Amino acid sequence: MSATILWGKLYAEKLKSEARAKIIELSEKTGIAPGLAVIIVGGNPASQVYVRNKHKTCEEMGINSQIVALAENTGRQELIDNIEKLNNDKGIHGILLQLPLPKGLQKYENEFLYKISPVKDVDGFHPINAGRLSIGEKCMVPCTPLGCIKMMELADIPIEGKKAVIIGRSNIVGKPMANLLLARNATVTVCHSHTADLAKIAAEADILVAAVGRPNFVTADMVKSGAVVIDVGINRIAPKKITGDVDFDNVKEKAGFITPVPGGVGLLTIAMLMHNTVEAAKMQLLP
Repeated sequence: MSATILWGKLYAEKLKSEARAKIIELSEKTGIAPGLAVIIVGGNPASQVYVRNKHKTCEEMGINSQIVALAENTGRQELIDNIEKLNNDKGIHGILLQLPLPKGLQKYENEFLYKISPVKDVDGFHPINAGRLSIGEKCMVPCTPLGCIKMMELADIPIEGKKAVIIGRSNIVGKPMANLLLARNATVTVCHSHTADLAKIAAEADILVAAVGRPNFVTADMVKSGAVVIDVGINRIAPKKITGDVDFDNVKEKAGFITPVPGGVGLLTIAMLMHNTVEAAKMQLLP
């Protein structure tokens, strides 16, 4: 029997509906709509598409959206100055720096991310937010792992007591995903390029999260029968073809639940960006 496919659109719409209700409530209480600023440096075509999609979603949701478009040759200090300006703008409650940056700025990436005020850090990348997440305090949580958790919760997939394996240890997905699963009482193993017997460990997972950035890396022999398989990978293998980290066609015949790529987790990421923007606005506007 094939796995149940967790289509992202269904869950994203539910989450955006919840966020809309919170936006209306916040606006009624304060007379202010949440504001999100996205900084994009240079003309990366994929980044421009992502930014347009975020802007469109903001407009649909009733979030004030501001795009700060900077030239490819923008210098380090100029970018920092733009971040600080947004930090001090009371009409902006969330700030997102679109990645990747142009090559000349990439070495300063962490510095730029850490300049964003923690209360406006809707990507959840600031060390203060990462630290709070690790000790279970309220904070901004990275959008993609939070979207994975919300999807499982909406699909009534049990997490407590389950054995979860994450392939990938990035600060953007792997590590925050581990903390979110631990907070929901899963037993978590994080695998990476130096993990011995990775396939064997993965095959023991009730919940398997693939976030390694390698197309079709997770094969059917690495998946436990009936497991929940969450594919976070987005790999362009041809000009118009994208695939995930999971060998979808074969794994879906063995898994219990599986997310597709495209059409899966990616849609939840933007929905959770809206959620984080509303939460950031509430923290800044309500006593």
